[in-house]
Amino acid sequence: MKKIFIAFFFIAISFRTLADEGMWLPMLLGQQVYDNMVKKGLKLTKEQLYSINKASIKDAVIIFGNGCTGEIVSNEGLIFTNHHCGYEAITDASSINHNYLHDGFYAKSKQEEIPAQGLHVDFLIKIDDVTKEIEDSVKGLSGTDRRAKVQAVITAINARYSDDSKSILARVSPLFKGNQFLVFVYQRYNDIRLVGAPPESVGKFGGDTDNWEWPRHTGDFSIFRVYMSKEGMPAKYNPDNVPLKPKYFLPISLKGVKEGDFAMIYGYPGSTNRYETSFGVKQKIDIDNPSLVNLRDVRLKYMFEEMKKDPAVKLQLAPSYASIANYWKFYDGESKQLVKYDIYDQKKGQEAVFQIWAAGKPEFEHIFSDWAKAYDNWRPYSKQRVYLNEGIFGSPLIAFAASLRQLENALVRQNGGSVSEILNAIGESRKKFLAEENKVSDERILGTVTFMFFKDIDKNQHPIGFFEGLKGSFGDLKEENTYKKYAAAVFNNTMIFDDAKWNAFVANPDATVLQNDPAYAYASAFLKNWQGKYYSFYQDFTQKNNELGRLYLKGIMEMDPKKIRYPDATFTMRLTYGNVKSYNPRDNVHYDYVCTMKGVLEKYKPGDYEFDLPENLIDLAKKKDFGQYLDKQRNDLVVTFITTDDITGGNSGSPVMNGNGELIGLAFDGNYEALSHKIAFDPNYNRTICVDIRYVLWCIDKLGGASNIINELKLVK
Repeated sequence: MKKIFIAFFFIAISFRTLADEGMWLPMLLGQQVYDNMVKKGLKLTKEQLYSINKASIKDAVIIFGNGCTGEIVSNEGLIFTNHHCGYEAITDASSINHNYLHDGFYAKSKQEEIPAQGLHVDFLIKIDDVTKEIEDSVKGLSGTDRRAKVQAVITAINARYSDDSKSILARVSPLFKGNQFLVFVYQRYNDIRLVGAPPESVGKFGGDTDNWEWPRHTGDFSIFRVYMSKEGMPAKYNPDNVPLKPKYFLPISLKGVKEGDFAMIYGYPGSTNRYETSFGVKQKIDIDNPSLVNLRDVRLKYMFEEMKKDPAVKLQLAPSYASIANYWKFYDGESKQLVKYDIYDQKKGQEAVFQIWAAGKPEFEHIFSDWAKAYDNWRPYSKQRVYLNEGIFGSPLIAFAASLRQLENALVRQNGGSVSEILNAIGESRKKFLAEENKVSDERILGTVTFMFFKDIDKNQHPIGFFEGLKGSFGDLKEENTYKKYAAAVFNNTMIFDDAKWNAFVANPDATVLQNDPAYAYASAFLKNWQGKYYSFYQDFTQKNNELGRLYLKGIMEMDPKKIRYPDATFTMRLTYGNVKSYNPRDNVHYDYVCTMKGVLEKYKPGDYEFDLPENLIDLAKKKDFGQYLDKQRNDLVVTFITTDDITGGNSGSPVMNGNGELIGLAFDGNYEALSHKIAFDPNYNRTICVDIRYVLWCIDKLGGASNIINELKLVK
């Protein structure tokens, strides 16, 4: 009877993947998946979705920067992406006198566009399967030898496919936990310019309160342009460069959305772990997520207090604050949803089915007993690693101080590297650090996270002598004030903030001077303690976890070879599809599939940090001056909508398209009820939150007066 129940459970779990779950590789889109897309409303051929020889939608979808997606929307290289994706570039372009973050910005001509230094975009050229080459190279190898050989072959393949002279770069991506390998070949463009962005009060409306929440009223978009040389090649910034002539750009629909409409999203989802084990789920719920959330909570609190006081500090800290805050709330919600939906027991059920199948198969039968040992060996030290990454080195000062470790090595060891070269590189890093550093908030962070480490981490894992030294010089280790005094001493006495001391050190670099610097001594104590005693446990766990994960997924695919599967997200191009759809998050509560300007005005709070609005937006909204962007069905401006598409971080800025491949919105968030999505997709509650393209265009046109941008676009009415 038990076997029958377990088999039924597995069938039920398998059936769930027939919902809108799936981050599909467009190159490998199977007929069954494509046919299902057509049934849902797709009107395009496979070749229109992805083609090597002809222009297709894949040619309009780009990697934007290092962690977002964007899309080409005109024949002059115009890019749409999210406001939070362009946030750093907008902040860098801003000053107190020209605060584009606060006021918004629209270039009324190409001459007014602002170079975004350091920003780049990548266009996908092709995808090749190199699995056989890699698998042939590792026959007979296992463990460390196998891993080293795989990495060596990947490096060689990347080099073979890349061509620096043409700005072509290649990245092999291991899929299905290392059971398949594809090489993704890109062409990179480095001359990217800021064209437009709404005021932050629009682009980040709702702030952290509304982050990961539906209903949502955020105008999360920004506009850039990619330039090329006059010869048509990628090039560094040059005033003589010309707008890119893309292979393909997306037409834009003004027709709007209704319940049940087909919605397709292309983009670069960053990472998922849908084949995570029950061990991993428990680790997240019990240790990793709560530790991360508590430590980020401290950092955000002290940063926010200073940002509220001074617009200059807000500009200074805004990018790092936004980055920290985004996943602070995510991991808090992830833990709650993993518990709420009983994902641990679901994983246990799947693993029970696998273990019955694996019995008597030497390659697979000991996987879970080996995995249990690996977690048992690692778990006692795992909390310390989170406290180091998110706490100790969450202090910007200490993170910078830790980067001086290479310099210490060069000073105390022969062949440790060129001291002068290292000092030159560190000097540039120090300038950047000082420009971004807020000493008031950072000093408070340092004191508090040091106290938290003392209280929360096993005393046997503390750096030897460190806390004893604090007690001797600053007071009782159980008193918060002890750590405040210590942090003040570090900040007041480190040479990192003192130009005279720093310049004297650079002129006569000495290992003893560096080692005695209080900021470096602090960073070094924790870093050496970790690397000397505990890093080997992490390395061993990571190696075993990866290898067992590969074998587990290999076994799953052998156990059920006919099942259609998609690989976990790896920041490679994926296609997802679903429908515009409302939902009921809890008993007697219904969420509509769109939000409108009416809701924006209802949330408006004059002068509020998160819910303020520009005066001209309020005036236009009250007059219902929505022009061609009006939704006639609702007699209002639709601001956002939701779909059932399967996305994750990295999809920010992704184009949301209708069945004709026309742009209807930009994906920018997920909903709180489904924040377990990195590990377990929920077919009932999962929603992708999208800014409606008509709201984007209204902000550009009516709010920003940039009709020149509107005139570039191909509008479908």
